[in-house]
Amino acid sequence: MSKSSIEWTDVTWNPVRGCSRVSPGCVNCYAERMAARNLREMRSPTTGEPFAIMTPSGPHWTGKVELIESKLEEPLHWREPRRVFVNSMSDLFHESLPDEAIDRVLAVAALCPQHTLQVLTKRKERMREYMAAAIGAGHRGDAVAALTRENFAWRWHKLGMQWAWPLPNVWLGVSVEDQATADERIPLLLQTPAAVRFVSYEPALGPVNFTPYIGHRTYRCSCGWHETQLDLNPEGRDWRCLKCLRVCQEFPALDWLIVGGESGPKARPFDLAWARSARDACRDAGVAFFMKQLGAKPYEEDENALGDGRDTVKCRDRKGGDMSEWPEGLRVRQFPDRAKAGTGR
Repeated sequence: MSKSSIEWTDVTWNPVRGCSRVSPGCVNCYAERMAARNLREMRSPTTGEPFAIMTPSGPHWTGKVELIESKLEEPLHWREPRRVFVNSMSDLFHESLPDEAIDRVLAVAALCPQHTLQVLTKRKERMREYMAAAIGAGHRGDAVAALTRENFAWRWHKLGMQWAWPLPNVWLGVSVEDQATADERIPLLLQTPAAVRFVSYEPALGPVNFTPYIGHRTYRCSCGWHETQLDLNPEGRDWRCLKCLRVCQEFPALDWLIVGGESGPKARPFDLAWARSARDACRDAGVAFFMKQLGAKPYEEDENALGDGRDTVKCRDRKGGDMSEWPEGLRVRQFPDRAKAGTGR
């Protein structure tokens, strides 16, 4: 476990190491830089191969991705409830990680219902395919359930666990950096069964119109059944669950939006108008909004400014993470209400 400086979580848990770049948002990846510098820690415990190396052009992932056995059971020893960012140094749904490794990570999550596990990915297709697998022989949800019962039977019985898929304490999200990546990743996130769905718009590299996604509505039942299993009653007034027949409540399909400018020595500029647009869309739709940081190069358009018309926003904090230095309207840090978010959909 590592206590995190990331404002929207409490601790980081890295049962998987290694990654690879998939989009412009990966260019200045802090995890890649840390992995390349910390060669002793960031080597495979089985083969000794590095997960990242330093080259003349900068740090680069080697493409090796591995489940780290010594880290796997860490959350089982944390008693106090925590928000846990899973794999800040990797991607749980990386194409090189076998399904069986993901099964084991989520089995530990199932045995820690006191914690909220936050999973962020750019591999939206694999996340959707993995999570959408129904419980049944040979499917992923069934495999995770079997692992929790067989490998940790004592904890299963102690908790009196009632199995639910998707896991009610696992939040799933995608990271986006501009309109193109938002249009590519968010629709697949909205098709992914999850207790809570969120988007991390960081590093924000261009404007994004979130309204079409945030405005999308869904209906959830307190029994935890997916919204795809809902149907209208004969009168057409309510949505009722086909499993328990109770009337379901209407909610936004997206529960949470995190926004942040890029930090680090090669940070790219961040227009505060992008953050205000995202904030307004969340406010109008009743979605939780979290302003993480302004980044190292925040600016505002100013018709009176010289040169390119940009007025630089000066912050003493290198990451632009000190809320007292922000425009007042952006000092918003909300979390999704789990009581409203439901237990899985």
